[in-house]
Amino acid sequence: LVREILAARLKLGLTQEAVAQLMGTTKSAVSRLESTGKHTPSLTTLKKYAQAVGCQLEIKLIPRDCPIKCSGVSAKKRAAR
Repeated sequence: LVREILAARLKLGLTQEAVAQLMGTTKSAVSRLESTGKHTPSLTTLKKYAQAVGCQLEIKLIPRDCPIKCSGVSAKKRAAR
């Protein structure tokens, strides 16, 4: 995620200061967002960043090979949960 958001900003030639201004936040907040670490941004923050760099945020759940299918729980039982 960090790699993607940084690439989006750089593609537009924006500085962290410019993105911060578009988001209505500080440069240090953008810096934290773009750093790899313990910071976990909210969906709202990610949406604001995406909008500031001309993107839309898309979150996907990609199925793995078979963790649920192999667990012995049928699709019908999973749907009932």
